[in-house]
Amino acid sequence: MRTPLRIAAAQPACEPYDVAVNAARHAAVVRAADARVVVFPELSLTGYHLDAPVLDPADPALIPLVDACAVTGTLALAGAPVNGDHIATVAVDGHGARVAYRKMWLGGGEPRRFSPGDVPTVLEVDGWRLGLAICKDTGVTEHARCTVGDGIDVYAAAVLEDARAAAVTDGRALRIATAHRVHVAVASFAGSTGEGYADAAGGSAIWSPDGIVLARAGTATGDIARTVLR
Repeated sequence: MRTPLRIAAAQPACEPYDVAVNAARHAAVVRAADARVVVFPELSLTGYHLDAPVLDPADPALIPLVDACAVTGTLALAGAPVNGDHIATVAVDGHGARVAYRKMWLGGGEPRRFSPGDVPTVLEVDGWRLGLAICKDTGVTEHARCTVGDGIDVYAAAVLEDARAAAVTDGRALRIATAHRVHVAVASFAGSTGEGYADAAGGSAIWSPDGIVLARAGTATGDIARTVLR
């Protein structure tokens, strides 16, 4: 039987290229969030630096995050470049880290470095099915359709938008929630990061299938949105 799901969308401060520092910050969020699932923004472990080295999921720098997940029983969905030059979601729990999803729809300068993933991903957590997305994926109708087609309860997205485009993220999330009758959790980068993003939007949020915002973070780094899905 499916139990209520405590879920959070977080936007920690990010140190450029420094996986060790960022993993420690992710771990602190996990310990504070009191959530079964914590979603982090796009490339949250390195910052949005398209020249960042790929992350090996076995990197010892991730140990503090693995340990935090072990203590709290959390699944953390973090972002990093990974082998094969993909922008990825890395799933971290008390047993370790693994590449869970590779971004399918690349934008801006990403295709000069990265290759697109080719399949949607669904993770099951306590009877809940979570479909994964990264940034531009959320604006592609086919991505939501194919991911929902695999049978999901929650569309969990890691994004980065400039503060001036915050409404774009909200509009996409609302459309996906109401069109497909699923919860949508979006972790949106806050603060500054690479490639000219001096003022990222923040405002991470979680929507109901009716399009109601169940939780909303502010625009500052360190803010978090959390709720319980039933």
